[in-house]
Amino acid sequence: MAAYFGNAAEDLVPDALAGFARAHAPLVTHDTEHGYLLARDPAPGRRVALLSGGGSGHEPLHAGFVGRGMLDAAVPGRVFASPHNRSVYEASVAAAREDGVLHIVKNYTGDRINFGIAAERLARRDIPCARVLVDDDLASESEEIRAGRRGTGGTVLVEKILGAAADSGLGLGELAELGGLLVSRCRTLAVASRAHTAPTTGGPAFELDAGQLEYGVGIHGERADRARVHGPSSELVAEMTGALLEALAPSSGDSMIALVNGLGSVTPLELYGIFGELGRLLDDRGLHLARSLVGNYVTALDMRGFSITLMVAGPEVLERYDAPVRTAALSW
Repeated sequence: MAAYFGNAAEDLVPDALAGFARAHAPLVTHDTEHGYLLARDPAPGRRVALLSGGGSGHEPLHAGFVGRGMLDAAVPGRVFASPHNRSVYEASVAAAREDGVLHIVKNYTGDRINFGIAAERLARRDIPCARVLVDDDLASESEEIRAGRRGTGGTVLVEKILGAAADSGLGLGELAELGGLLVSRCRTLAVASRAHTAPTTGGPAFELDAGQLEYGVGIHGERADRARVHGPSSELVAEMTGALLEALAPSSGDSMIALVNGLGSVTPLELYGIFGELGRLLDDRGLHLARSLVGNYVTALDMRGFSITLMVAGPEVLERYDAPVRTAALSW
């Protein structure tokens, strides 16, 4: 615990949630018994509430995206651990609208299980519930990985666009269908030159040889299946972008939304340089970089790395992306 500022490893999450709720009191309320955050001023026109959650340590995901235009509720678990199904259930009951609640779930086994149990309990209470499973991580796309692709940076874009769709009055089935379409058009790839510091030990989660990168790292410190030389950013970003575009197969002239996301310890100076490389590569491919986010949105504690997320976006998606939002981490 000496590596982090806090009282004790087990206090990091509850202390942070209490502080977050106080800092952003105009936006959220905090249920201390069940550990969830609820939007104080959700859009009145919503028929369906949006709820997400997952392990802590990825801030501002998910708490930072609770508020008008995005999530009605977020349920953080312990560091890199799924929230308990009871917390998901209680948050869903508190947030649910007339047409129920949509769970936006990153594809990890614990999250799938606990959100699934909560959904079963909601059904017994006659509260409609559906799920959007975010599985955008290109590095974990393998037949050898039974759980399938992990959910990572694309979650932010999915939550923003679905938030605007919910504000427009879409029903539960319509939102779930749109969410599935968004996920299918979105992929992410992450690299790291240093692992995060484990709160329990104060040491790195894994070791890397000098001058090496983990290519395809996960946001919980999952190691990649290969390492590469830590060379110039132009070469690294070109390799990452090429892999993402091969998976997405956009057509020339397509509009793209890009997220260049810091994993905790990469500086804004570096992230903007990476974004500049990405923009030039998309220009060269005849693709329109229509919208972008650069900064820390889905972190992995203090991991020294970054991820690139690309989403193929048509006019309707861009319109929903541009819709007003007021949360702690996104506001326009």
